[in-house]
Formats: sequence, C-alpha cells, structure tokens
Amino acid sequence: MNFKNFDELLGMVKGKTNRIVVPGANNDEVLTACKMGVEHKIISGGILIGPKAQVEEMAKKVGLNLGLFEIVDKSDYAEMCNMAIELVKAGKGDFLVKGLVDTKFYMKAILRKDIGAVAEGTVLSHFVLFEQANYHKLFAVTDAAIMIAPTLDQKAMIVNNAVDMMRMLGVEKPNVAVVCPVEKVNEKIPSTLDAAELVKRNQEGKIKNCVVEGPYDIYISFSKELAAEKGIKGVVPGETDIALFPDLDSANPVYKCLSFFGAGMKSATLLAGSNIPVILPSRTDTPMTKLHSIALACYLKDKAGVLTK
Repeated sequence: MNFKNFDELLGMVKGKTNRIVVPGANNDEVLTACKMGVEHKIISGGILIGPKAQVEEMAKKVGLNLGLFEIVDKSDYAEMCNMAIELVKAGKGDFLVKGLVDTKFYMKAILRKDIGAVAEGTVLSHFVLFEQANYHKLFAVTDAAIMIAPTLDQKAMIVNNAVDMMRMLGVEKPNVAVVCPVEKVNEKIPSTLDAAELVKRNQEGKIKNCVVEGPYDIYISFSKELAAEKGIKGVVPGETDIALFPDLDSANPVYKCLSFFGAGMKSATLLAGSNIPVILPSRTDTPMTKLHSIALACYLKDKAGVLTK
C-alpha cells in the first residue's frame, strides 16, 4: 500500500486540484464533507446539484463557502444523477460524490452506455477500504451495497474489481480471503462451494494478480494465530487485503457493524469497476467517511481510466 493510513493519504493528496460533482447536494453530511475537503485542500470547487434554496440553507448551516461552487437547481433524483455523470464526461468535474439521491438512480446514470464509464462484460461493485486499530494494515470489504446475490462468475468479477483497486493503491499482489461461515467445503453451504471454485480459478490463472484462499471464516481471514489453531497454513490468514463476502445479506451488516461499532475505525467507500472514481457512501456514513472517500478518489483520479469524450 502506498500509504499506511488515511491521515497519510490526506497528506498525499493535499493541494491537488479536484472539482467534484454532487447530485443530491441538499444533505448536511455531504456538504460538511465538502467543507472538510476544502479545509484539507483536496477540493478546489465543483458543482452542487439539488434544490437550490435547500442547498444554500444547508451550506450556510455547515459553514461551506459557496463561492467555490456552482449550484444547479434540480429536484428530480434521476435528472440530478444523469446531469452529474454528463458533467464529468464533459470534463467539468473530476469525480462524483453521492449526496441525497437513491442508489438506483445513481447507478443507472453511471451504467448509461452513451457515457462509457463501465466496460462491457464487467460489473460494478462496492469497495470499502477500512483502517482498524486492531489490524495491522488497511483492508477492503466487498461487495456490501450493489450485488445482491452474485453468481460464481460475478464473484470472480467482484474479486477482479477489488484487486484492480488494490493494485492502483500499491498492493501488487493482494491477498483475497473468500469469507464463509465455516472453513471447510460443505455441499449444504453454497458459499463454500463457490469459495473452492474461486480458489481453483486463481490457481489455474483465470483470476490473476492475487492470491485467493478459502473458504475462511472471519477469524481465520484476519488472524494467523487463530488459523494455526485450526491447522490452516495459507499465506492469506492474518494478511488479508480483500475480504470477499458471499452476498449482500452478509457483507452489508458486516460493513455497517464495522462502521458503527469499530473502535478507532476509519473507512472510505468507492465504486469499483468504473473507469472514473465514483464515491458511493451510505446516506448515514459520517462526514469523515465521506472526506476519506473524497481523498481516495483524489488519489485514484489520475490512475483510473478516462471517459471517452
């Protein structure tokens, strides 16, 4: 990893010119994050899309200097999202920051074929980078927001998305733990069958640039000592860079539990699989999480693909 923690990341992107585009800017948390981004000198301005009177009122409430931003007066969620991605494509913004809009409208706009943000044959997935006080390095959780019940092939694509993200962050060969309820293949637990097949595909070179191991439970994934107690000697236990969960039912609660209960927890949430940085936080994520997400998007901006103009 090219940075050890989010404080170091903020220092690395400080002073860069980044114009953000925010659909649904009538939201206290996202405007507070914008203010923090300006204060940390990682945002130089941008376009705020939403009901103008509400945006102005909320910006005044949180102390955001609107002199750096253009406000576009819109109230329809779908229109906000479509305009936002079109502005990025036109070069009027560097990346998207999700505000008070439904994820379905946000995703639909990003997936528009005329925009070209997503390559054919790929999927979009949710990528959360965590910094935890009780783990020795940053790690990612996927997919906690988009893919409801991914097939085996879709899980392989989610792994590829996360690996690509990690490689852009400086982890040359990420360790992937396929997280399941148990550490042994059990035909009655479908996730363990998928885990075994993902490991096989990795060994055959069909899933590249990473080490995939599993099925592992959470303890084995993140503790070499607990793995050893169960006789597991892989390279991934205690060195997990990416934790792949079976489905939304498992990944989303884990993501939110880490966010809500995690002592000393910091995180950033992005969309993986797009050729531009797209920030995809939960509406209830803290302004600090949104700030870290903006910082991560700033870092990735020059490393990601470029939209076809």
